[in-house]
Amino acid sequence: MTNPPESTVTLTLAQQLSTLAFMAEQISRRLKDIPGEISKETRENLTHMVNSLNRFSKQIEQEDAERQNLQALANIGQVINSSLNPDEVLRIVMDTIIRLTGAERGFLMLRNQQGELAIKLARNWEQESLGATESEVSRTIINRVVLQGKPVLTTNAQEDPRFHSQESVVAHNLRSILCVPLKLKDDLTGVIYADNRFRTGIFTEVERDLLSAFANQAAVAIENARLFESVRRTLAEVSELKNLMDNVFDSIVSGVITADVEDKITLINRAAGSILGYTNQDLVGTPILEILESLADSISPHISTVRQTDQSVIGLEIKPTLPQRGQVNLRFTLSPLKDADHNTQGVAIVLDDLTEQKQLEAQRRLFERMVSPKVIEQLDPDQISLGGRRGQITTLFADIRGFTAFSEKHSPEELVAVLNQYIKAAADAVLAEEGTIDKFMGDAIMAWFNAPIPQTDHALRAVKAALGLKAGIEALHRQMEPEAHLSFGAGIHFGDAVLGLIGTEQRIEYTAIGDSVNTAKRIQENASRGQILISHEAYQLVKQEIMVNEVQPVQAKGKSEALRVYQVLGLKEKRRGWFG
Repeated sequence: MTNPPESTVTLTLAQQLSTLAFMAEQISRRLKDIPGEISKETRENLTHMVNSLNRFSKQIEQEDAERQNLQALANIGQVINSSLNPDEVLRIVMDTIIRLTGAERGFLMLRNQQGELAIKLARNWEQESLGATESEVSRTIINRVVLQGKPVLTTNAQEDPRFHSQESVVAHNLRSILCVPLKLKDDLTGVIYADNRFRTGIFTEVERDLLSAFANQAAVAIENARLFESVRRTLAEVSELKNLMDNVFDSIVSGVITADVEDKITLINRAAGSILGYTNQDLVGTPILEILESLADSISPHISTVRQTDQSVIGLEIKPTLPQRGQVNLRFTLSPLKDADHNTQGVAIVLDDLTEQKQLEAQRRLFERMVSPKVIEQLDPDQISLGGRRGQITTLFADIRGFTAFSEKHSPEELVAVLNQYIKAAADAVLAEEGTIDKFMGDAIMAWFNAPIPQTDHALRAVKAALGLKAGIEALHRQMEPEAHLSFGAGIHFGDAVLGLIGTEQRIEYTAIGDSVNTAKRIQENASRGQILISHEAYQLVKQEIMVNEVQPVQAKGKSEALRVYQVLGLKEKRRGWFG
């Protein structure tokens, strides 16, 4: 049996939709004309029939829209195979996006040779190219998509609390905005940005999901066009071009496996074989669980779920041990494999190897517990080596007061649970000011500012971190039982220290050493409950920014002279007075 042509499917759906709408209208009219003697039950049944027909009509209309969207996605695949002109590919991609989403404008931004995003193509709903004066976009939304790698949707940017205060949104009167990432092999190569400056609410999650799926196809289309253009300039014969394109295709890291209703493999690409540790790619006809033997217990129930529910299983992460590779991290997406009539013919599996990515993420998460993520982004790993260098830093010490007495009345499990909440409040306060956490010492934390990245306002950041800690603990107290209400004391000092990686090649620690560090700790030891003390040296750097009370000098252990210190009360507000 052959599939009906495209035009026939469209006509059939349109006829069904029209017929259902006509039937519902006629029944509604007849109900009004039927004499009042008709039974209540009959009238209710007819009313129910009308409602059902209306629902069926809407369902068919929705299915028709989905079919058209899927057809649009299929069309971009034809662009990949039919168009050899990169500019033509980009134009088709953008015009299709604007038509599918109902946007007023559409922008395609790609990374240039310097790695920066630049507008490659700008089009409007009339399929015209836009000039530079008409290409104002929200850089805030674009930057969020680039940083997070996820789509951003706002139905009215003027009222959206995430963006309504941004200059570009206000200045250019931006309203409906939809922006999705362009990714190829998990690398972000650009973004697709669509908006409407006049209408709100034109984009929904349906358009967001459609554009995200479309962006994946568009990325392939754009990359293929780029590759072809490059190959055309360097290779003279079509056979050489084909060989190069085959090599590029073979380098794709995502694996694809399809199996029929009998669970026998009908297709497996080279990437899938490589990920699973198979060098022989002639696996067509092999039972799928045979090549997935080492993770059959984990994957088999999900294959059954897909078959029984006819629904996809997305983002399934498994950590199996493969005979050929050892322990790996794999991500699976399982979907029903359907034919043109939407009949399920098997299951399709897409798998990605996350082993290296997970290792890097674990290392980064560990480092982010000590150093602000913004600082990490500025570090060059190639320039970090064992040893230290002298520098000036502002050091902050803070510890929890009353924890020893509290620990005598509670179990170790309870102590750890409470302690972690206070330590988290301290760490969040330091990292919010882009400070570096040196270490946790029981119920105390040591941090510093102005290293490894210089900060002109490092002393003020330390004060803000201490005040942030105070506010964080006050917030904790509103959630905790009174008996768990603990306090803290903090000390801040500025001076020279030696900073760097101390240790061996097997075990290193990024730390600060020097008298200024010890002085900060001594000041903290003399702070009372809830008190923030700052040394005279640090105060000189921020005296225009904070309000203090000078307190009794501190006679610190190991110091021949008493330390002049001040109690921090809060920050100065330049225009409206003071605030704490």
